[in-house]
Amino acid sequence: MSDNRYDYIIVGAGSAGCVLANRLTEDGQYKVLLLETGGSDKSIFIQMPTALSIPMNTKKYAWQFETEPEPFLDNRRMHCPRGKVLGGSSSINGMVYVRGHARDFDEWESEGAEGWNYQQVLPYFKKAETWVFGGDDYRGDSGPLGVNNGNNMRNPLYKAFIRAGVDAGYMETGDYNGAQQEGFGAMHMTVKNGRRWSTANAYLRPAMARSNLTVVTHALVHKVLMDGKTATGVRYEQSGKVKEVAASREVILAAGSIGSPHLLQLSGIGRRDLLENAGIEVKHELPGVGENLQDHLEFYFQFRCNQPVSLNRKLDWWNKLKIGVRWILRKDGLGATNHFESCGFIRSKAGVEWPDLQYHFLPAAMRYDGREAFDGDGFQLHIGHNKPKSRGFVHVQSADPKQPPRIRFNYLEHEADREGFRDCVRLTREIINQPSMDEYRGAEIQPGVDVQSDEQIDAFVRQAVESAYHPSCSCKMGTDPLAVVDPETRVHGVRNLRVVDSSIFPTIPNGNLNAPTIMVAERAADLILGKPPLAAPDASVVMDAQWQARQRPGQAKRPMA
Repeated sequence: MSDNRYDYIIVGAGSAGCVLANRLTEDGQYKVLLLETGGSDKSIFIQMPTALSIPMNTKKYAWQFETEPEPFLDNRRMHCPRGKVLGGSSSINGMVYVRGHARDFDEWESEGAEGWNYQQVLPYFKKAETWVFGGDDYRGDSGPLGVNNGNNMRNPLYKAFIRAGVDAGYMETGDYNGAQQEGFGAMHMTVKNGRRWSTANAYLRPAMARSNLTVVTHALVHKVLMDGKTATGVRYEQSGKVKEVAASREVILAAGSIGSPHLLQLSGIGRRDLLENAGIEVKHELPGVGENLQDHLEFYFQFRCNQPVSLNRKLDWWNKLKIGVRWILRKDGLGATNHFESCGFIRSKAGVEWPDLQYHFLPAAMRYDGREAFDGDGFQLHIGHNKPKSRGFVHVQSADPKQPPRIRFNYLEHEADREGFRDCVRLTREIINQPSMDEYRGAEIQPGVDVQSDEQIDAFVRQAVESAYHPSCSCKMGTDPLAVVDPETRVHGVRNLRVVDSSIFPTIPNGNLNAPTIMVAERAADLILGKPPLAAPDASVVMDAQWQARQRPGQAKRPMA
């Protein structure tokens, strides 16, 4: 064992790990080591918001995981990129800032995550952020994470989409991260002064000036070292050399929903038969490790646009060059936004208590990675059913840490998930058919007007749906037989070992996962340090009082096509 001893070792400098590195070194009392497999995030393609598709699809910055053939998606293998760079997935994601619905966190507590209900997590959301319009009962005004609305919906298509939602009888929301998620409104993003505001920029960079924080990059962690049922340190490899470091207090895994369960399994913690088949000595049997895997799916609903206002006009090399030069010189313009500036959260049917469908609106028609645009103007909606019942797994295949795990989400295995996507198609057509979209709405490109029946919709979805890149829940928090960590984020049955990242979510929230992952790390830091919890406010939540009887509050101006 090396003489380099630390109080805490954090594995993974991602959305959670950077938060922990900052908070655990704040008072100077503890010596902390942060290990990251990737390298620097100082790339224009990471820092410029509009370039978001590049780092996600670059091996240098992201693990390019691929699922096994998904049996309910016509055996397609699905792309599952995860951050491999300082900032982790917050350095490669779409920068969309969605906390989730208040009831998502009440659901966590009902699943056994005591102390993680909405009222108790809200103070940590506030602690993390500085909302561009200032703080209130729901929003923070002095946190590390900058949050804004990009270019404030200057493109007319954004507001037309919001008006169409209201035309269709849905609510409008002034702040979906505040009292009322349900409805249509402006979308928020983690961008500050025109730059991607990852957790590396927000949390890690300020902390790196502290003498009690050591950051080691290009370090592939092989396993957690154990003395009986106690975690004592980690073994990692850097530049071909294997090293061991000790933690006198705790080892904290923040390697994400693929990396953390895989690392537990490599360390001999997990399901006995799985570990034995992989040639790994069982140190602690914990059957839930790698189970309960969840994700969001989405597809692109695309239309031609009848007015010359879409971003399809900005996709040629000359316009891209101008956008890039302006961003380099001024950090503003189209280079300073992720282009998802309006959104919607709706319920798929009566009897659904809180929203389970989410819209990201984009004033262009293209793939998420920027490919396959077409000539002319267009717009699209990313739409998905966000409360899936299907469950998958992350399973170690070998004792070799360089061999990726088996990943399968079992997407759309559950009939309720297939029903949710049928609702996505039919409800979206009705929204876009409203008067507010009349001057912009052209022909439907995808799915296409011939896709109408349940069978046709199901076939389209199986072929067109893509991951929204929100893997989670694979080391769930709780007290049931499949729970991996307790409500204090400690691994059941193992001393001095925690998991703090999106893998410990009991269920996936209705929204993008960067914001709740940061919240989890903020609250976990207080738990680790033994601090009293932040005072829970009495924050009301606006919901449709008649949710049991109706799918939306109002009547559509134009009936469903």
